[in-house]
Amino acid sequence: MRPLKAEDIYGNWATLLLPVSLSEAIDYGQLKEELDILIEARPNGIYSNGTAGEFYTLNEKEFDKVSELLAQKCERAHIPFQIGVSHASPQIALGRLKRVIALKPGALQAILPDWSPVSLAEAEIFLQKLAAEAEDIGLILYNPPHAKKVLKPAEWAVLKKAVPSLVGVKVFDHNGDDDWYAEARKYGEGLSVFVPGHNLATGISKGAQGAYSNVACLNPFAAQRWYAMMETDLESALEIEQRIQKFLADYITPYITKKNFSNQAVDKLLAAIGGWAPITSRLRWPYRWISKSEVDDLRPIAQKALPEFFTR
Repeated sequence: MRPLKAEDIYGNWATLLLPVSLSEAIDYGQLKEELDILIEARPNGIYSNGTAGEFYTLNEKEFDKVSELLAQKCERAHIPFQIGVSHASPQIALGRLKRVIALKPGALQAILPDWSPVSLAEAEIFLQKLAAEAEDIGLILYNPPHAKKVLKPAEWAVLKKAVPSLVGVKVFDHNGDDDWYAEARKYGEGLSVFVPGHNLATGISKGAQGAYSNVACLNPFAAQRWYAMMETDLESALEIEQRIQKFLADYITPYITKKNFSNQAVDKLLAAIGGWAPITSRLRWPYRWISKSEVDDLRPIAQKALPEFFTR
């Protein structure tokens, strides 16, 4: 597909979750089925090798195959797609990038090197090297709150000036804090700013462009309908957001804050609760996942709290 500019990157983007077998192998048959369902949902885009794609567990052969499947199916269906080349090792991330540019993704996602926190100058050096190898494909900086180096909006502007092909950032929005959004508007020129999926309606109302969405993990069809609602009935979309946030705060976030599960564990928990694809809550070693019995217990609670998310 053609490279995406910042203004082309908006809305509800669905993540490609990793189907994991009992032996911890990737189930490529289930991955193809998942992709077909995501394409049927017609999100604004699909991306691979994010946190819930368990990019940090993939060997290079697996990474290449996942990336190729995404590109083939999305190209055929005319769905924008991005490929995550993230890795804690900058050398491996660069190698991944060099191999996937032939697949012509709309953009490439990357994290900053993550063993020792980089300085802002080192972040520039890293992104400049990626940009030089990416040809005309833009970069998305994936900077979650658990990154070793969490950037402030003013630092985005420094990186954008140093790396003009940086077209977007995936960031934590401090749960809708007005001061943070004012900073994001001030320093986000030329960038597509994506916030967490459960804050998307608030984000859109305050100038963000979209979400690489955890809410789409629960149901990509409903997440896309919800985004469309933001364009026509923001008040109703904000009411749904309040219910999403309450459900997450009451039943999902405690898995992270009290039970020490990972973010990817709760993303895959949401997908298993939603039941829209052959995705279980299982994670690859060494991360713990949430049991099927807990999935079954949570599903009727989610159906009552968010009935919109249990229909195609």
